[in-house]
Amino acid sequence: MLMTASPTEYAFEMIQSTLRFGRGVTAEVGYDIRNLGAKHTVVVTDVNVAKTRAFKQVADSLTRLGQKFTVFEDVQVEPSDKSMKRAIDFARSGRFDSFIAVGGGSVMDTAKVRYFSKIFRYSDYYAAALYTSNPQDDFLDFIVPPFGLAKIPDRPMLPLIAIPTTAGTGSETTGVSVMDLPEHNCKTAIRLRCLKPLLAIVDPLNVMSLPRNVAIYSGFDVLCHALESYTALPYNERTPRPATPQERPLYQGSNPISDVWSLEALRVMEKYFRRSIFDPSDEEARTHMLMASSFAGVGFGNAGVHLCHGLSYPIRLGKTKQLYSSQGKKYTDPDYPQQKALIPHGLSVVTTAVADFEFTISACPDRHANAAKALGADIPISSSNEYISRKLCDQIRGFMSDFKVPNGLGALGFSSSDLPKLTDAAVSAFTKHRSLLVRRTEMQ
Repeated sequence: MLMTASPTEYAFEMIQSTLRFGRGVTAEVGYDIRNLGAKHTVVVTDVNVAKTRAFKQVADSLTRLGQKFTVFEDVQVEPSDKSMKRAIDFARSGRFDSFIAVGGGSVMDTAKVRYFSKIFRYSDYYAAALYTSNPQDDFLDFIVPPFGLAKIPDRPMLPLIAIPTTAGTGSETTGVSVMDLPEHNCKTAIRLRCLKPLLAIVDPLNVMSLPRNVAIYSGFDVLCHALESYTALPYNERTPRPATPQERPLYQGSNPISDVWSLEALRVMEKYFRRSIFDPSDEEARTHMLMASSFAGVGFGNAGVHLCHGLSYPIRLGKTKQLYSSQGKKYTDPDYPQQKALIPHGLSVVTTAVADFEFTISACPDRHANAAKALGADIPISSSNEYISRKLCDQIRGFMSDFKVPNGLGALGFSSSDLPKLTDAAVSAFTKHRSLLVRRTEMQ
């Protein structure tokens, strides 16, 4: 044992992908694949992104430089364990040695699991999948508890290049892959440092055609990533201290470096979020929102998130099973695929944000004040917790009101009769994943 376990953590560490940012930089990806010496690349995307400029730029670049590639576009918006397994099966079907993800968070998270699945050197190709080269392991073995074992692979990962087409998830910078587990009525994840992409190619031209609501809800995801990571439990208050560095969690709590990225993301949003929505042709605004997404990704990718994201999962999963008596599960949005009911992730996250930060203010009022200031609020010295909370939440309410998004669970189709099941699902998730003791008054 390298360390002796003790009550509290004393260290933090940062990971992030190499990030290349620039207008038109997508066209460089062929050179990156060639420089890797890759022989057969999988381009992971979805059917909608496959029609966009971003995908065409990738395909043209690879073709121009003579790089062999195969396209996989059977990615599910908001991936589930089953859709992830389909992607893994496809990855097993060929001798692929590199991966490119072109799309939003669902595409990038799916690609991480796929490239994660092929890590064993054989002749001139990386040919065996994680799950086939380790046949004793089940799919859930690499999932975080309580549904998985959070095993750490000891073999190196294949190169993944992530090219985001939304300004929201920040997945291009993180070691996280998120998926639904519908049979357990929750979301779960693989969280491993080795999952971070080798390179993130972040091109503002790829977000200029984002539909209005996709841009709005992606932006709310950025907002909550930054707010939650900045107000997370500090890393040096976490218990227990890991026995070895390898056991240190990816989500470590707020820390001085994540703080820098999260606060800067909030400052960018204060200046550019509204502009990016009200004038979709405002390239400067959309460029900075894309930058804020990556900034917040670095922040939350090492600090973690808390209530907004935790409470969003029962809300969004109301659509997948007959969990609730009301019609929340039947919610659809005109700017998202219409094949199935879908509460967009960013909408489900921001729905509870005001209540969440009213609740968390007492834990770290100074941080809530700093966040409110970054978003443009005036917070005098020695302001009360109530004043700070109101000013921070007014900033959130202002965005929601200006964009005319559905406000509250009722607007998503839920009724008061659904609240007990929503509450039970949320409490179950937090007590299993966060080791929180939730009092009955807090449930109310």
